[in-house]
Amino acid sequence: MARQPARGVVGSSLVGFLEAVILGLVQGLTEFLPISSSAHLRIVGEFLPAATDPGATFTAITQIGTELAVVIYFRRRIGRVIAAWFRSLRPGLVAAARTDPDVRLGWIVIVGTIPIVLVGYFLQETIRGAFRSLWLVAAVLIVFGVLLWLADRLGRRARELEQLSYPHGLLVGLAQMLALIPGVSRSGASTSAALALGYTRPAAAEFAFLLAVPAVFGSGLYELLTALREPGTSPFGWPETIAATVVAFVVGLAVIAGLMRYLRTRSFLPFVLYRLLLGGLLIALLATGVLQPY
Repeated sequence: MARQPARGVVGSSLVGFLEAVILGLVQGLTEFLPISSSAHLRIVGEFLPAATDPGATFTAITQIGTELAVVIYFRRRIGRVIAAWFRSLRPGLVAAARTDPDVRLGWIVIVGTIPIVLVGYFLQETIRGAFRSLWLVAAVLIVFGVLLWLADRLGRRARELEQLSYPHGLLVGLAQMLALIPGVSRSGASTSAALALGYTRPAAAEFAFLLAVPAVFGSGLYELLTALREPGTSPFGWPETIAATVVAFVVGLAVIAGLMRYLRTRSFLPFVLYRLLLGGLLIALLATGVLQPY
């Protein structure tokens, strides 16, 4: 796929900087809600002055900011899981570690990350090209909105995160893999799978966030190295990209806190309705020629 010309660092304009900040704000607002941050970046980019797709590289790098927010918000659990997992590798502790829920969660995150790593690596060009069609984005916004509604409505919501099993972790990991398509939503797909398997809303959301950490950091760092080796993979220069990432971190941290409070007593229905409305609006804009699919 042809690369978009980058706005060079020297030639960065105030308008370009503001565009990047707006996209960072969108990333922070939408990454943890089940409405697809990549779809929103793709759509909002069309309405900014440059009218350009921010691209997979810019999206992946700004997601580093939102994943840092996950690490900060869940720092106690993440620290406990990492410490327990490393302790379990010591001779004589392997058998005892099998019953430790923190050790199990560490291994489940590793197992659940494998599908998205493999597919993301072998389908890079498809992800950068065909997957970014706005027709596809509109379709999956609607389809996965319906799936989220069904999972939230029919799931038993009886299991907590400490009860997570390896098969369930792998199934949620397979669902997360679908988020490589803009519009699916990483948190939406993972949460839907966990809800369908009977987990509570907070437990499903928390595992979705934890599962995303290694995958998103890996993808972001890979794209970061790609951008360093191959200038021109993003329409934004480094000052704009760094600013967008910082904004995404700050806003994302606030959104996580609000969402986790909300899910203790409320359902995913507002997000389902939003997905259906956005998908329908996008189809209308594409059908009337207001937007082009690429």
